[in-house]
Amino acid sequence: MSANEIPLSRPDISPLEEELVLRVLRSGRLSIGPMQEEFERRVAERAGCANGVAVSSGTAGLHLVLLALGLGPGDEVITTPFSFIASSNAILMVGATPVFVDICPTSLNMDPRRIEDAITPRTRAILGVEAFGNPASMHEYARIAARHEIPLVEDCCEALGATSRGRSAGSFGRAGVFGFYPNKQITTGEGGMIVTDDPRLADTCRSLRNQGRAVAGTNLFTGDPSPMNTGTWLAHDRLGYNYRMSEVNAAIGVAQMRRLDELLAKRRRVADLYMERLLGVPDLVLPNTDEGDAFSWFVFVARLAAGYSRQERDRVIAGLRQHEIGAAEYFPCIHLQPFYRDLFGFEPGSFPIAETVSDRTVALPFHGDLTEREVDLVAQTLELMLQRENLSRG
Repeated sequence: MSANEIPLSRPDISPLEEELVLRVLRSGRLSIGPMQEEFERRVAERAGCANGVAVSSGTAGLHLVLLALGLGPGDEVITTPFSFIASSNAILMVGATPVFVDICPTSLNMDPRRIEDAITPRTRAILGVEAFGNPASMHEYARIAARHEIPLVEDCCEALGATSRGRSAGSFGRAGVFGFYPNKQITTGEGGMIVTDDPRLADTCRSLRNQGRAVAGTNLFTGDPSPMNTGTWLAHDRLGYNYRMSEVNAAIGVAQMRRLDELLAKRRRVADLYMERLLGVPDLVLPNTDEGDAFSWFVFVARLAAGYSRQERDRVIAGLRQHEIGAAEYFPCIHLQPFYRDLFGFEPGSFPIAETVSDRTVALPFHGDLTEREVDLVAQTLELMLQRENLSRG
């Protein structure tokens, strides 16, 4: 990376993160400790939920929730084809089948009007994704799930801090799952968090993340009563996984949660700069939210207007990169990924709205420390690339 490059994303790390990580390293307690407990409490409180279960990734969290709900072979889970692939992979990981429905062209989330038609006697859950931090339609998903007496699992990995009609992301389903990869609103390096009001579901996930150990008894290291450990370290009640979060990762998360409002405000400032700068560009469709909803800005994804082809979009991205500006397609449709096409036989045209959107998306550099000058440079270069495409059309 050259000194002039504007990267696609960058984590926001302060002296507080360094301080808490050093505190953990000096404590000698690197796993299953007080940082994890504080991190779980802070994220659960922000989501408006009673329980938090820290895990090694958002993908691990989705996997454990689906396992804890008893999903398996023969079951169907309704979800979106326009997402990071982990949302659907987690369904396959428990042996269930993802059933895709097309998206709303404005929110980019599943179109709730299409969900009812996809429900069959084998439907066991709805897995809703808040694309790019947009909470639109979560209320509708919850109503549909309640009407059919099936759980809603909220993949809010991209939406920490988002709200809809006064409710926080993570609170709409039987459980929600956040992700903390370095490009997210907060990061732990790698990590995730399950949030839920269901104590039994939370305890099952705590056991599953910890090699199937029972959630009872005393803390192995201190002898104190603990809801997160077992009295007998080598007793295992069920098949489990090593999906624990380390104390080092949790320490970074605690620091980031203490700074959450600051981090969200910095990202919102950058998003506002992009919106102001690009609003008058006729060849772009910019992000928008429903009235009463508040975005949590994970990425800034613009779309090329109708009439642009995927090849033209790809040339725009390549041109931005040649000018040392990070850019990417967000997201390629899941059902057209090679593995899914081989497994299920999907062909182009299966979900036309998602495919049309996917072919025209351009993720621009986005993090809280972008300057107004950098945003202006990105916008100028993007406009230049669009002008070049228009000229090449003749």
